[in-house]
Order: sequence, then structure tokens, then C-alpha cells
Amino acid sequence: MELFATCARGLESALAMELRQLAAEGVEAGRGGVKFSGSLATVYRANLWLRTAVRVLRTVLQSPVESTDELYAAVQTIDWSEYMTPEQTLAVDCNVRDSKITHSQYAARRVKDAICDQFLTRCGRRPSVDPETPMIGLNLHVYRDHATLSLDSSGESLHKRGYRPILTKAPLNEALAAGLLLLSGWDATTPFVDPMCGSGTLPIEAAWIALRRPPGLTRPRFGFQGWLDFDIRQWTDIRDEARRTTLRNLPVSIQGSDVRSDAVQHSIANARAAGIGHLLTFSRCDFAEAFAPSGPAGTLICNPPYGERIGDEKELVSLYRNLGSVFRQRWAGWRVWVFTGNGMLARQIRLPVLDRIHLTNGKIPCQFLRFDVSSA
Repeated sequence: MELFATCARGLESALAMELRQLAAEGVEAGRGGVKFSGSLATVYRANLWLRTAVRVLRTVLQSPVESTDELYAAVQTIDWSEYMTPEQTLAVDCNVRDSKITHSQYAARRVKDAICDQFLTRCGRRPSVDPETPMIGLNLHVYRDHATLSLDSSGESLHKRGYRPILTKAPLNEALAAGLLLLSGWDATTPFVDPMCGSGTLPIEAAWIALRRPPGLTRPRFGFQGWLDFDIRQWTDIRDEARRTTLRNLPVSIQGSDVRSDAVQHSIANARAAGIGHLLTFSRCDFAEAFAPSGPAGTLICNPPYGERIGDEKELVSLYRNLGSVFRQRWAGWRVWVFTGNGMLARQIRLPVLDRIHLTNGKIPCQFLRFDVSSA
């Protein structure tokens, strides 16, 4: 079956790497996601294991469309009894871009009408719509007058891991945090430190990587569990195998700290909710006073405020200049990365840039920068 995993812009290469590690076939990174193919088992493993994906979609229709009437007719060419029953609820999510069809909500309604009308004609009953928790979720993407309609195998966004019941101000998205870790090249064989940990997302995602714990292991439901061809025995075997291979103890040290005591408390609570509170170390510390841990050098990633949502840009100049000074004096030999949405502030670090990766945080264009701290 043809599949597509969506992700934030800039994470496509990391997502493609994850899919290859899962032995997916035909992996091809694109814009905002990765195409691949595989079996139902591939769908199950992708939802269970992918750290950078938002959704995993199963393509059921591709067709040129220049109007909603053409869209309606194309959707009716599918035998929907192969995918659902009239007793099941459905919902259609839609986005349109650079097409003659311009109204996404109306396009979604026409898809829903085509499916419901087919059931009404054939068996006298029609599915109900449940926009919140549908048994069958559908995703419609219309780009340059070409429609792709897919079954959503994920349900709720995969970035929602379930360990952050309380969102702090401007939190780092879980899938993006995992992406930063993967893009940094950290492989869980050396220590990891986040000296501005906020709600603890980076250390928690790092711990799950180090423990070989899939992010979907305790998720209560996936979209594919409502499919007619859902194989509960195969899914149970795949999930149980993942449980058996998850480590109980961290192979390396993973630490987080923050100048704000409330942030540290949020991090501790989130780590407990993630089932790893006993494995991680969080402390209150101003980064200006922080020193690299004793022992082998590792990887440092931090996500300092950059003026879009937290802090004033002018006040942050001194913070970024201090980052460069502290990196140079106390973190020599470490792989040091900074994620920021403000290029002017990033330049205040005043260290050579070894790597630069362009990403987005929500709608904010960002850079993930590795700095040269080779000399103390």
C-alpha cells in the first residue's frame, strides 16, 4: 500500500532515516513529509515507532480535480464498503493549495457527502460525522488541482505523547524535539544535557531514544484500530515485541536544568508522567553558572527564548552573547547546538557555525545551529 508520513518542515530527512530503520520500502523524502510503501505491519510499526512524524496516511485515491463536483465524482469511484461500514463515524480533514478548489471546509464536506451518499444508495444507511473522535479519519490534500485522499492511520497527532498534561508557555513540540536530537547526530552513547530545559521535552525524548522506547507504546488508540482490516493479533505482537526490547536503565547520563524553578517542577512532573522520572536528573541552575559534567564530552542542545513568544529581543542580546562566552569557556569538546528563530540573536553567540539546519517551529522559521567550541 502507498503511504505518506507527515512532519514539520525541515524534519523530512530525519523522518526518512527513521522509516528506513523500520525497513519501509520506497522511502522518498518530499515537502512536509515522506512517501513510502509497505504492509499493515509497516503501518503499525510506523505509528508505534516514528518520533518525528505527525501522521501516517494510507492513500486510497489520487485524481485530478478542478471543481468540487469533480472531487465528489472521484470519491464515488471508490467502493467505501471496503474501508468502513455505515455504523462507523467519520471525519474529513482537508487542506488545499494552489488549486481551483479554494475552500477547504467545503471540499471536505463534498468528500463526506460522496461517501455518505454511496452508503445511502447501496444500503439505505449513512455514516455519521464525528469531528472529534471518528472511527474512520480521512485526510484530503488538494495541490495544483490534484487530489490525494487518504485514510488517517494515526488518529490524534503522533506528537502528543501523553506526558505533558500542562503546557508551559511556548513549549517545544515533542516531535520537533525528537527531530533535533536525531539531526544533531546524538546516538545515546555519550551524555546529553539541556541547560534550558523548559518543560523537559528534550531530556525526556532523549531518554526514550536511549531506552529504545517507542513514543507510541502507551498510546490508548490509533486510527488504524477502527479499520475493517485491522489485525489485532499482529498489532499486539508488534507492540509486545517493542515492550520486550525496551531498556530499563539509561546507558548514558541525561540531564536538564533551568533558571526557573517552576520549569524544573514541570520537567520533573512530565518525566514522571513519561515513566522515567526515576532515571532523569533535573536541577535549578542559571546557565551562566553551569559547567559541563565531569566525564566524557557529549551533546548539548538548548532552545533559548528568541523574542517571538518569550522575552524581548533587545533584552535577549546579552543572553545570547553570554551563551557564546559560556560555551567557549566551559563546554569545549562538546557538540553544542542551539535552536532559535532569531538570526540576529544567533549571531550574538559569536562562535563559528559548523552546521546550519533550517526548520520551522509552528509557523516560525528557525535555525538549528552547531557551534565550534573546540578551543577553551
